[in-house]
Amino acid sequence: MLPEAAVHRQSAPARAPAAEAANAAVPDDGVVHGYELIDFGDGARLERFADHLVDRPHAAALAPRRAPELWSGADLRFDRDRGWSGPGLPAARAGWQVHLRDIRMDLRPTDAGQVGLFPEHADRLAWLGDQTGRRLAEGRTVEVLNLFAYTGLTTIALAGCGAALTHLDASRPSVTWARQNAAANGLATRPIRWIVDDAPAYARREIRRGRRYDGIVLDPPAYGHGGTGAAWRLEKDLPGLLDACATLLRDDGFLLLTTHSDGYGADRIAEALATAMPRENRGAIDRGDVRIESGSGALLTLGAYVTLDRRA
Repeated sequence: MLPEAAVHRQSAPARAPAAEAANAAVPDDGVVHGYELIDFGDGARLERFADHLVDRPHAAALAPRRAPELWSGADLRFDRDRGWSGPGLPAARAGWQVHLRDIRMDLRPTDAGQVGLFPEHADRLAWLGDQTGRRLAEGRTVEVLNLFAYTGLTTIALAGCGAALTHLDASRPSVTWARQNAAANGLATRPIRWIVDDAPAYARREIRRGRRYDGIVLDPPAYGHGGTGAAWRLEKDLPGLLDACATLLRDDGFLLLTTHSDGYGADRIAEALATAMPRENRGAIDRGDVRIESGSGALLTLGAYVTLDRRA
């Protein structure tokens, strides 16, 4: 059996004592227990999510497979034309769980070939926890806007360490799923606003309402359609959304942006964020690749991230 792999860290900071004092539930490393990227190549990736070994497409996995003999053991397979198949499918449709430290995420196969967790997002939770914890230690309320929030991993992590969240996604089923995940983690009564809406439209309304946030998290897709039918195109719509975020973010706030689109690497999104932020109060910008390390040691790049700390 291959050793359990960790989500590859890109110089993430250690947890600050303030985060510990705030009783942060954010993990202090990027390990997803029960998850393992076993191999990738030939346009696919092989992953273990607790009880299920999953073979699904990944267009960027172009190299040859390093462990081709392991792929026959997959009990769940996704094909873009035929959907899901495999001996584990009946049990998987009923749902199963994966844990990220103290965070439980309920999984199930979706029509889009997802299972309800992007494990690469674990790598930035320590940074978000540090930013939140330092502000909570000052006795202030920390309000975080989580856009394109999917099934709630970041929302659950930050709510668990004491932040107030606005969780927004254009997909009603995803927001329902996130609420169920929050309840499964004992967070049903925490201050979380659950919003089904288009991110740009909601951001514009929040500006008109005079709202400000201590932190903003964005994980936009390359393209999609919101609940109102509005089309989202990263190339066209991201600059305007970042302009809105610059207005919504408090003068000492923090921001995390991740992308998973060809042509939107770390340098490009860092430049887009720097352009949106006022020069006189831009703060420190960091950037890097979003990667997962496989059991063989090979790194699969799944996107890019950029962080902003206006206190720095």
